Amino acid sequence: MEWSQPTLTNSILKDLGLVDVKTSNQPTTRTTPSLTTVILTSHDEEPNHDESKSFNYRQVIGKLLYLEKSTRPDIACAVHQCARFSANPKTKHAEAVKRIGRYLLATKDKGLIMKPDKSGLECWVDSAHASEWSNKTASNDPCTARSRMGYVIRYAGCPMHWASKMQTEIALSTTEAEYIALSQSMREVLPIMWLLQEAHDHGIPVLTNPPKIHCKVFEDNAGAIEIAKVPKMRPRTKHLNIKYHHFREEVKKGTVSIYHVGTKDQIADIFTKPLDESLFKSLRVKVMGW
Repeated sequence: MEWSQPTLTNSILKDLGLVDVKTSNQPTTRTTPSLTTVILTSHDEEPNHDESKSFNYRQVIGKLLYLEKSTRPDIACAVHQCARFSANPKTKHAEAVKRIGRYLLATKDKGLIMKPDKSGLECWVDSAHASEWSNKTASNDPCTARSRMGYVIRYAGCPMHWASKMQTEIALSTTEAEYIALSQSMREVLPIMWLLQEAHDHGIPVLTNPPKIHCKVFEDNAGAIEIAKVPKMRPRTKHLNIKYHHFREEVKKGTVSIYHVGTKDQIADIFTKPLDESLFKSLRVKVMGW
């Protein structure tokens, strides 16, 4: 089964001027939704985006967010990077949105392919520590020091919820950024587990392997896994105790199991930063099915 939104995609392409071209020069397409060489910041030195001569930035971002949340998780990171600057978009931000459009032009008939299996409930979570930091704007924009995190929750091998977002506070290390991402993803996972448990108790068949509602969590940072599994306070992590240790009871009970996964096999990496073409496509197959 494949979910796609060709009408919405064509509407976005029309807003960006990438369809109904009357000249022989067809718009160029892109194989990834964002560049790996450009860090999007406030770009205060750039000219303002002129909507009278181009496209309505916020309108296009709104449509892209709806498309991303419905059927196109592959553009989540790129769209959310651009959405941060909707209040005062610059030409650099408009160029980044246009690149997303050129990627959609090449994949406008694609969507989310669902192939159910017996894998049960899974959560893949990752974080990129201060990946959008820029020494040019760090002095007047402390938000560049925040880390971007991403996760995808799958049931029966099918994506059911995903996110790419900036963390609300500045992490002091890669381990801390990964653990914050792990904790935030569990805030989404636990209610789903409780819902599945209630359905199971009422006789509704759900995938349960082992024979109880259980979630496998895949994380690529050994330090974050250690903090989650071992109930020990350390001087550098004691400030995490109240806010981010809420799910460790589930780990202790065995309803949540955390597994280490190699960085190149971490599906959630596609939600945390722009990737080169080969890695992007390999992870897209695992998330989208194509």
